[in-house]
Amino acid sequence: MAFTLRQLQYFVAVAEQGSITRAAQNLSISQSSITEAVKELENDLGVELFERHPRGLDITYNGHQFLRHATKILAGVSDARRSFSAETPKPAGKLNLGVTSLVAGYVLSDLLARFRRASPGVEVSAIEDNGSYLEHLLVGGELDVAVMVISNLRDRMALQAEIIETSPYRLWLPLGHPLVSADIISINDIASEPLIMLTVDEIEENTGKLLTALGARPHVAFRTRSVEAVRSLVATGAGIALLPDLVYRPWSLEGDRIESRDVSGALPVVQVGMVWRKGSSLPQAARDFVGIAEALRSGRGR
Repeated sequence: MAFTLRQLQYFVAVAEQGSITRAAQNLSISQSSITEAVKELENDLGVELFERHPRGLDITYNGHQFLRHATKILAGVSDARRSFSAETPKPAGKLNLGVTSLVAGYVLSDLLARFRRASPGVEVSAIEDNGSYLEHLLVGGELDVAVMVISNLRDRMALQAEIIETSPYRLWLPLGHPLVSADIISINDIASEPLIMLTVDEIEENTGKLLTALGARPHVAFRTRSVEAVRSLVATGAGIALLPDLVYRPWSLEGDRIESRDVSGALPVVQVGMVWRKGSSLPQAARDFVGIAEALRSGRGR
């Protein structure tokens, strides 16, 4: 039996929320309905989309691959329906948006998809750049709001920030690394390991400060601005990485496994937030966008 649009909708909801319970709450349906739909979808495709465990579930490598197809199918169906509307709706406002590189693919994509579904008539203009330049554009009134790393926000006098996600640093390891089976991992355990350094959004600066403060001089094997490159290098044993949990995925693009472990000690956290100019009168589209971000944060907190 071919899969249905409803099954795709339920699968995407679970993938977005990371929980059957939260997906059911958002869709206002029973958990059993979602569980049954996802199981039927897995049976039809012949693959496991989620890995079940006592703490909940994680999307599998096959699930990640299918998620891209599912979202495209649902978007195509929505476009097809709109094409038969009596008339094309005029843009209901404009949203000038900024985003930093680290969060563009991990936070913004989900927020933007939800916003477009809620406000399909709004024209969105987005720019990706470093945090300091986005702050400059916000202060100058060229951007309505930015989604960015705010842990190191510079101009706190002129800008209003609201946290939407807090992500701790964790250690990324290749499958089979000796530290994978360690009960406790300390900074001393990783001080001599080759380190793959991500060089976007102050990540390199934060990681270097952490190791230096603890008396460890980092042995940097490779520097890159690509998270996918970090994944591939770690997965193939070229080194380890200390990165915020929000960018962790258990597989590289080649399908190799990456393990993630806690490190004992006071590791920093990355705060991702919505930022806008203090005292500015946000347009309705920007207020709606901020509201969706707040609702998403509340949903994750449940």
